[in-house]
Amino acid sequence: MHPQSKRFRNPFRPGAGHMPPYLAGRDRETREFERLLEQDTILENMVLTGLRGVGKTVLLDTFKPLAIQAGWRWIGTDLSESTSVSEATIAIRLLTDLSLVTSSIIVDEKELPRLGFTESVETVETRLNYSTLTQIYETTPGLAADKIKNVLQIVWQYLSKLDRRGLIFAYDEAQNLSDHAKKDQYPLSLLLDVFQSIQKQGIPFMLALTGLPTLFPKLVEARTFAERMFRVVFLDKLASNECHDAIKKPIEHTGCSVVFNDESVETITTVSGGYPYFIQFICREVYDVFIQQVGEGSSPSVPVEEIIRKLDTDFFAGRWARATDRQRELLNVIAQLDTADLEFTVQEIVELSQKILEKSFSSSHANQMLSSLGDNGLVFKNRHGKYSFAVPLLGSFIIRQLNI
Repeated sequence: MHPQSKRFRNPFRPGAGHMPPYLAGRDRETREFERLLEQDTILENMVLTGLRGVGKTVLLDTFKPLAIQAGWRWIGTDLSESTSVSEATIAIRLLTDLSLVTSSIIVDEKELPRLGFTESVETVETRLNYSTLTQIYETTPGLAADKIKNVLQIVWQYLSKLDRRGLIFAYDEAQNLSDHAKKDQYPLSLLLDVFQSIQKQGIPFMLALTGLPTLFPKLVEARTFAERMFRVVFLDKLASNECHDAIKKPIEHTGCSVVFNDESVETITTVSGGYPYFIQFICREVYDVFIQQVGEGSSPSVPVEEIIRKLDTDFFAGRWARATDRQRELLNVIAQLDTADLEFTVQEIVELSQKILEKSFSSSHANQMLSSLGDNGLVFKNRHGKYSFAVPLLGSFIIRQLNI
């Protein structure tokens, strides 16, 4: 083994949202975001969408320094289901995030007598912090949307004096946003109404939302004008040459004794399906195996079956466990469709189930179960009335379960 190899750590990072050692591809998506940064009046906001494991969170993180370099301020976080419990909770989220970039802004200064001293004064500053923003919100008459609009308008009065292009609200996992008609709470609609209104006023506050493919249909369902309000960028798997870069470049360093030959690179590309998370997962395993094989003096080879088994356990099994036995039967039918990895319809599911199951599915039953599977994050319905797996390579995993 090379004497320096012990000091060269495994560079691959398959964790959720972890920045890879080399970000392959995504040039087109980056250029699209840079185009949006050139807007003076916000006509388009960004929705960055795709299946789990395609690198949405990572790409959003790379957008932040680009925005700051272009003169924008940036705030953002992950959106949990609790964020959209009510209109009040989404308001709190916005106020909290705003305060991070406004708390240093002084909006008022007063000289008051220093306690205990007759001729001494102290300067008391009022800053645009969370307390001040909350006070503005609570004292503004009207509905929650009116209150938030007023806060944003006041904030821009001060931010516009600081030679900034505008402010980007970047939210990950935005598919968690929802309206709740039964409770008369519409936090998602509120968010869209507020930003459409202030953008029409020329205030350069832009939304950058990332989420699963269910995100954009939810936005349009909440407010039809959302279709014209957002530029949707769909992240897909990497092209073959991009996969090769993601695999090889992280170990092209002095001190790394591991080399992935062309055969290994092609094997990893095929098994990963071109999905960035799977590339990181597989490469991390292969790297550790190769280090041991090199140390033992044997010829390195990719242990495909063992890695797939580990991937099944670490990535797919938890999601599979969410499905009931009958839901698994439905997923088994879907996995055997010729178009399982692309799109499928209820009719296709029903027709195949009649051929391969003793107890087939009716259209209504299939629709109901697909809805439940959508809630569990296993499938999603696109805007063309067809369904797709929400998890990449899920169909292959299901087929493997059938053969166990």
